[in-house]
Amino acid sequence: MITFEGLGLDERLVKATSALGYINPTTIQEKAIPVLLSGTTDFIGLAQTGTGKTAAFGLPLLQLIKPTDKYPQALIVCPTRELCMQIVNEMESFKKHMTGINLVAVYGGTPIGGQIREIKRGVQIVVATPGRLIDLIERKAINLDQIKYVVLDEADEMLNMGFQDDIEFILKNTPLRESTWLFSATMPTEIKKVSKKYMKDPKEVQVGKVNTGNKDIDHQYFVVSAQHRYDALKRLIDFNPGMYGIIFTRTKLDAQDIAEKLTREGYDIDALHGDLTQAQRDKVMGQFRDKTLQLLIATDVAARGIDVQGITHVINFELPDDMEVYTHRSGRTGRAGKTGVCMSIIHSRETFRLRQIERLIQAPFHKMEIPTGKDVCRKQFFYFMDKLLQTDISHGNYETYVPMLEEKFADISKEDILKRVAAMEFDRFLKYYDNAEDLNIRDDKRTRVSPMREGAGRDQARTRDTRGREFAGTGNYTKLFVNLGTKDGFYKASFLQYILDLSEIKKESLGRIDMKEMNSWIEIDKSSANKMIKALDGKTYKGRRIRMNDASSR
Repeated sequence: MITFEGLGLDERLVKATSALGYINPTTIQEKAIPVLLSGTTDFIGLAQTGTGKTAAFGLPLLQLIKPTDKYPQALIVCPTRELCMQIVNEMESFKKHMTGINLVAVYGGTPIGGQIREIKRGVQIVVATPGRLIDLIERKAINLDQIKYVVLDEADEMLNMGFQDDIEFILKNTPLRESTWLFSATMPTEIKKVSKKYMKDPKEVQVGKVNTGNKDIDHQYFVVSAQHRYDALKRLIDFNPGMYGIIFTRTKLDAQDIAEKLTREGYDIDALHGDLTQAQRDKVMGQFRDKTLQLLIATDVAARGIDVQGITHVINFELPDDMEVYTHRSGRTGRAGKTGVCMSIIHSRETFRLRQIERLIQAPFHKMEIPTGKDVCRKQFFYFMDKLLQTDISHGNYETYVPMLEEKFADISKEDILKRVAAMEFDRFLKYYDNAEDLNIRDDKRTRVSPMREGAGRDQARTRDTRGREFAGTGNYTKLFVNLGTKDGFYKASFLQYILDLSEIKKESLGRIDMKEMNSWIEIDKSSANKMIKALDGKTYKGRRIRMNDASSR
């Protein structure tokens, strides 16, 4: 089996990787490092998150950099602050036996002055988010004229976040680069366009099939009626008492609402969404990494770049609107060779979308039963008993208290003591789940939920949209016009989240969204139309005034 030394790496880098416990390279590292060490070949690496991409480009960069030249020679661009910091931390550990090489992370949400001072001290490698980097370029606080190597990490995520123009601006400002290295989990059309425009005969390496999901992840789904979605979420959490996971929602309103409900019911959970300041976000992420929080609930945009080890479960409270986003969500678990579970809570009219995602990730979904109340209580009971039996009693002077305990419980049988222990722990569960209803949608007529109760009209509108049928715009819906489109950097998922966050309207109020380059049409419940118009019309987006009105009035 090949080793890092066999890839042609400097012995100082090999020493560092060995100290970190890296003996044999991952597939993407094995295929990428020999190519990148040449320093003159453009490269596209397609691999899922958690496969060791940072070492795949970080180790060659450290070997190619000239420590004696105290100016930026390499630029790594990534979507989020968290990923910026992670890359710098990993590369610092790789270069521990090398001297004279300095790195800096530049990202928004913190004062720019300190980052400018670090750059002026002399750095060879800059790790940056697109927005902050462009700010530095425009302030003339950084000179990219001598950049030789540009790395675009998680390129598909950056494009999904609307950074395409920013990426092209950055590439135009690195005219003397000798090679461009692009790493991505998926290969959308936009990435192909960027590669054709700015890369010359790139060497493409693919680990697994494009867009495929991690084979160490068990993809499960649970079918419920719309009004039972929250109850199903709570029951799945209770049925997996050792869960350490992320719950994904479409909007920040949903994230905040669910976090507040679960917090009131005693769960260690917090929400991550766009309204948080950077200090609040750092605090939440710190608590989650320390496992002070058992669960994190997040929107897709807020969760970009999160890389936390040991996540056991990902729960899709709702399926994402863009199928490729599912790959990124599920990829938060099952990392570094460990197994994980990705659960999706859906209603019956969404099963066709699961089939589409199956084809995309080339992995099967398993239909699971939502546990009954008795199942939950039984699972919690055995989990508690296992913890009780595994409790370490060797460090406390408990022998001192044994005589007092024996005297106190002399007239109580062992069975009664165990019952009292169980009652203290499980009283809440037993009361909550006493006579709990079956949340599963059954195929027989007696238990099937009627389509109207499940919001079939809305879902039918979306089904027609996905299958390319007629735009509804009738019944209880009206159609709104807005002068925002794909030219503004929106994809359907990011546009949907933007309008819902701004208007604080529930997703269920929307039907089809038809996006064009310069504008879009939104099908919305008539009762919510005015609220959305008032929320968006007259606001500004990237310096442009938003116009929204009833499409029939145009």
